Formats: sequence, C-alpha cells, structure tokens
Amino acid sequence: MPANTKYLTTSAWQKAIKIISGILGGYIISALLHLALTLFLPYQKELLITSIYTLFIIWVTLIIVPFLFKNAWKVFLLYSLVILVLFSIVYYGKIHYPII
Repeated sequence: MPANTKYLTTSAWQKAIKIISGILGGYIISALLHLALTLFLPYQKELLITSIYTLFIIWVTLIIVPFLFKNAWKVFLLYSLVILVLFSIVYYGKIHYPII
C-alpha cells in the first residue's frame, strides 16, 4: 500500500534540508554530546573509546528525527541550537578539564 500523498513532503528543499540535518547535524550532535560527557565523567580515555557504540545509536536516532517534523527549517534551527550549546560546553569544558 503506497503512502498517502498528503503526508509526503513536496518541496525538494525541505527534503534536502531534512536529509542534511539528519546526517550531518545528527553526527555532530552525537559526537559533541560524547565529548561533553568525557569532559565531566571519570575515566575519560576509556569512555571516549567505548562511546563509539552509543554514538552510532544516537546518530541513527537523530537521522530519523527530522522526518517527524512538518517543517524542515524548524529541525535545522533546533539542531543548530543544540550544536551551539554542546559546542560551548565542550569548548569551556576543555579549558577547565583538559583531556591529556
């Protein structure tokens, strides 16, 4: 049974933004999240090495999330804000708790 056309995205720009947000934004968010966790939890090196598995799981989840939204620009803005917050946490965390 084919999908109902009223639920499909018709704009090519909306589709492209959802795909780019999901793939690139999801990867950046999951990587920054794991870097932020390693800055504030003990056993930093071991945690960073073993976080590859959970990074993949979170990335796959964040690839799916943009397709749940009707408007792709909202997802792009949301992912951009999350990336900005996580990047600032990692940046200031590296100043106070450097990984050596």
